[in-house]
Amino acid sequence: MGLFDSLQVSGSALAAERLRADITAANLANAETTRTDQGGPFVRKEVVFRSAGASPFNAVFHRLGRSGEAPAGSVQVTEVVNDTTPPVMRFEPGNPDANRDGYVAYPAINPVAEMVDLMGAMRAYQLNASAVSASKQMIQQSIDILKTS
Repeated sequence: MGLFDSLQVSGSALAAERLRADITAANLANAETTRTDQGGPFVRKEVVFRSAGASPFNAVFHRLGRSGEAPAGSVQVTEVVNDTTPPVMRFEPGNPDANRDGYVAYPAINPVAEMVDLMGAMRAYQLNASAVSASKQMIQQSIDILKTS
């Protein structure tokens, strides 16, 4: 893997972690949303990642310059899925969103778990930003060595 490949891998991870942080922030912001345009409470969302270009066959062709795929180890967001956990029912007979039994459906969102996920996304983003910075520094040092040669 070359220096530019490492930039591409870290760049893909930065984009993926940013989306993860955005989705987690949306989950936290809607933790008490009982009514949406689709009807019912907000449904928690999760981001699904996969490794892109991970097969050795694709990696060889990438090095030969014959593949438009990302280098091995790149991160790709495959989809954003809805959590299948049923809503939390709370007895609030005076709430306008209450059913006939007086229960209101709230999103199944645990703020503590969401904050942990957000901190994980932020930390992964910071680490990948550091990797980009280190790669940039190595490329600059390589250019400096070539200048003096």
